[in-house]
Amino acid sequence: MKKALADFIYAVMAGLCIGLGGVIFLSLDNKVLGAMLFTVGLFTICVNGFNLFTGKVGYALENKPGYLLFLLNVWLGNLVGTWLVAALMRLTRVGAALTEKAAGLCDVKLGDGALSVFVLAIFCNVLMYIAVDGFKNNGHELGKYLGLFFGVVVFILSGFEHCVANMFYFSMGGAWSLHTWLWLALMTAGNAVGGLLFPAARLLKDRLQA
Repeated sequence: MKKALADFIYAVMAGLCIGLGGVIFLSLDNKVLGAMLFTVGLFTICVNGFNLFTGKVGYALENKPGYLLFLLNVWLGNLVGTWLVAALMRLTRVGAALTEKAAGLCDVKLGDGALSVFVLAIFCNVLMYIAVDGFKNNGHELGKYLGLFFGVVVFILSGFEHCVANMFYFSMGGAWSLHTWLWLALMTAGNAVGGLLFPAARLLKDRLQA
């Protein structure tokens, strides 16, 4: 129970970090600059070892089935963290502007088709796996940080769907509804598929060569 609580707290912290990245992105009219500065979120998460669903899901195949409960715990913690940032930002002088911009972004995401959302979520987490696993295993000091930077910037500028970032946008934009929850579940599933693509290919290669 203590470990689960500790994991949850670190998941909330990861949600806070992604929420801060979302605040930066919504605050800037320049989309490229906003995407670049959004990387502060993933950078802080990786440096501190916080629990982000889109980063942790890529390691499901190398863990026992109980890891799925860990992932659910992380997902819920990420939701709480992003919601907290949105709720607190609504209390500030910039809250109204952020809410308006987030609402427009939510309209686009929630107005999209199910297949489109799912595919965009897959490609998002292909990039997130490259970024997070590169940070974890890349022996080149500069390379591990460049992986984080380019992974985040490319997924944002490509319009890919990141379930945790969207938790923040939906909260900031006041867009929660049954449809929103269904689309978030679809984004989460797509992120899971994308995060497992490279590990599954690696596992298949190892078995074929065994």
